[in-house]
Amino acid sequence: MPAERWQSGINEFLQSIGETDNELIKMIMSSVYSLPPKNDDSSTPGEEVKNEGQKFPSVLPILPLRGVVVYPNTAVPLTVGQARSIKLVDDVVGGDKLVGLVAALDPEQETPGPNELYQIGTIATVHRLLRAPDGTVRLLVQGMERFRLGEFTAEEPYLKAHVHLIPETVEDDIETGALARNARDQFQQITQMIPSFPDELANSITSLDDPLQTVYTIANFQRIDLKDAQQILELDSVYEKLKKLIGLLVREAEVLQIGQKIQNEARGEIEKVQREYFLREQMKAIQRELGDKDEQSVETEEFRKKIEDAKMPEEAYKQAKRELDRLSRLPTAAAEYGVIRTYLDWLVSLPWSTSTKDNLDISHAREILNKDHFGLEDVKDRILEFLAIRKLRLDRKDEEKKPSDDLIRHEREGVILCFVGPPGVGKTSLGQSIARAMERKFIRSSLGGVRDEAEIRGHRRTYIGSMPGRILQSLRRVDSKNPVFMLDEVDKLTYDFHGDPASALLEVLDPEQNGEFRDNYLEVAYDLSQVFFITTANTLETIPRPLLDRMELIFLSGYTENEKLAIARGYLIPRQIRENSLHEAEISFSDDALKMIIRQYTREAGVRNLERKIGAVCRKVGTKIAEGKIENSDITPELLDEYLDHPIFFGPEELNKRISIPGVVPGLAWTSFGGDILFIEATAMPGGRGFQMTGSIGNVMQESARAALSYVRSRAASLKISAEFFNKFDIHMHIPSGAQPKDGPSAGVTMATCLVSLISGRKVKPQIGMTGEITLRGQVLAIGGVKEKVLAAHRNGLTTVILPKRNEQDIDDVPEEIRASMKFIFAESVEDVINAALEKAKPVKKLPKKSVKKKSITTKAKKNEKVKSAARRR
Repeated sequence: MPAERWQSGINEFLQSIGETDNELIKMIMSSVYSLPPKNDDSSTPGEEVKNEGQKFPSVLPILPLRGVVVYPNTAVPLTVGQARSIKLVDDVVGGDKLVGLVAALDPEQETPGPNELYQIGTIATVHRLLRAPDGTVRLLVQGMERFRLGEFTAEEPYLKAHVHLIPETVEDDIETGALARNARDQFQQITQMIPSFPDELANSITSLDDPLQTVYTIANFQRIDLKDAQQILELDSVYEKLKKLIGLLVREAEVLQIGQKIQNEARGEIEKVQREYFLREQMKAIQRELGDKDEQSVETEEFRKKIEDAKMPEEAYKQAKRELDRLSRLPTAAAEYGVIRTYLDWLVSLPWSTSTKDNLDISHAREILNKDHFGLEDVKDRILEFLAIRKLRLDRKDEEKKPSDDLIRHEREGVILCFVGPPGVGKTSLGQSIARAMERKFIRSSLGGVRDEAEIRGHRRTYIGSMPGRILQSLRRVDSKNPVFMLDEVDKLTYDFHGDPASALLEVLDPEQNGEFRDNYLEVAYDLSQVFFITTANTLETIPRPLLDRMELIFLSGYTENEKLAIARGYLIPRQIRENSLHEAEISFSDDALKMIIRQYTREAGVRNLERKIGAVCRKVGTKIAEGKIENSDITPELLDEYLDHPIFFGPEELNKRISIPGVVPGLAWTSFGGDILFIEATAMPGGRGFQMTGSIGNVMQESARAALSYVRSRAASLKISAEFFNKFDIHMHIPSGAQPKDGPSAGVTMATCLVSLISGRKVKPQIGMTGEITLRGQVLAIGGVKEKVLAAHRNGLTTVILPKRNEQDIDDVPEEIRASMKFIFAESVEDVINAALEKAKPVKKLPKKSVKKKSITTKAKKNEKVKSAARRR
């Protein structure tokens, strides 16, 4: 049994019976040396330790032990609490004091039966007994001899069984003696690592000579699992017992050494920290004696100076002074010292009063904007307006102004713009150009995929590793309180259980509130009103309405072909020549080659793919120049097949081929990537009144298709189509590019025209496109994205576009060159669209008179069929 548990049991027993340590130690020593204890007045003959030739009863009461093995010649304290065990002890003490001690197989089993005990146990005699106030009985027993269980003679009131003594096999040779000595040495090493083990007892055990006594005594005091302890008892050979015991001792010594090593390392770390603390305190005392300042004082003075130089607002200044006072009173080894120091470092490093002076020269700004970007006149005008108003405000600052009666709303200085447009039109680069024109610093932060509110507002100081949000981090990095701050991809924000970053932006992008923006980490107001905020987005659908309401929207549409040519000449080609280490004389592009790239390789709203294709051509030419095959190259349409492989898109020929049959009509659609062509197809099959739609379309588009079908059916007579068609045929409407989700009401006129074309057999006119929402009464309603859709029609080679009459004023947004090259038809009703879009119906040839007889025969056959049908129903 473990030494700690043995000693605890002995101490409890001593306190209970009032014995002195000397008396008990005397008894333990006599058990260790296998000496019979000295009898006193309280002793009885049954208490004598077994001598040579002592006889034991053949039937003994059996006391099951839970988690304990008692060995011969060892004294062990036990506690008995069960009723049957107490009854057994009472009977034993009143008799010969002999009892059989057997360990239970399962230590958790409270009342083990005969089949739940080990087969080998120890005969023991009871030396002391005490009844505790809690009803339990405490014993001190001494093991005497091993036995094997025989047949049980009784189970009530307690277990009784026949016992058969098992003799020990003691080898008297050198190997056994050596093993016994090794066991004593290992045990002595272990006791030295256990401070609670009594020194007198340890010395007595290590001085034993008898190998068997050595095994049992060490096993009694050593921490051993129940199975291993029982195995030592069951082994007959002392040699084998010693080998088993030494293996357990070696493992225990290793465990104690590892534990001692860990404890020493921990103690060493604590001593190191204490030593450093004492050394620092000594250094402080020495520096005070010499009149020098310690490191903490120097750091505190540096912070104090930085706080004064930062020119903070009053609230931030008070907070900084308060935190600095706390820092000066804390020891540097305190955990909070680093937290406060980091906080003060953030406070003093923010640009509270640092700003750049705006260049308000309007002509200079116009020159910079025109140099950096081609077109985009709306954006350039808005920037020039901002600079002009700011210039007027500064020029008239000294004039007397009438005091404002509005005490709530303050004068706003910043501006918040939102550039909305397809990819590749220059939204991000335009922000850099604005900063260059105003001579402000520029900072960009991408919001794509941001899903945590703390990314905007920061974390509270209570968290480990907390820091301010992206807004203040960026301002600290740029070291200016009035930069041009671009929040890119604001439409790509997401939200989950961490929070909603879009809601956190409401305060940042609100001119009425951002004068006192409070970051969770900073906890004081910071003025963002002088920051020029610019956000970018591809679509407005994913931006929350409250956030959208706080920004001034500026739409950037796609470029025309001529604009792309100018951008390629002025910006893209020179940049690709530089990036690919070419000289201007080594490569040149003809206008026809650039137009072919624009039309057949990069049909897009922006110019990103155009630049990629130009870069691909430059790399091909650079490779040939490096190989010495050519010295320069003039890029013509004929060379593009070699450099760029086959064209991706085709001209009007593909469009005319697709609409060469009735039931196929090209419509115009708006996407977040600009406008596009959307073909709508319909076909009929034998059936009756069936209508289905495919092509990954949304609910709104499905409703438009059903509205178009209802309109066509209701106007069958005026549209000169057969009303019987819908009773005899099913209609299937499909919008190709099924992998692309599609939705919206603007395809209503296209769907109605498609149905009329299918039923009447009239083909759509070549190179024509249309867009518009319809009602059940056939009215054509206004739609959005007119400019993008017209530009898409022009890119795809369409020459005529049908638009709602209510969108006629939107044509002014279309570039003049596009308006001059295209024809626009403005429709008020679906009939206007059908008349303008479909070819005229071919005249129907009159049937010869002899067909009347055939008709009568057909009519007669129909009557016969009706009669037969009625008969079948009957």
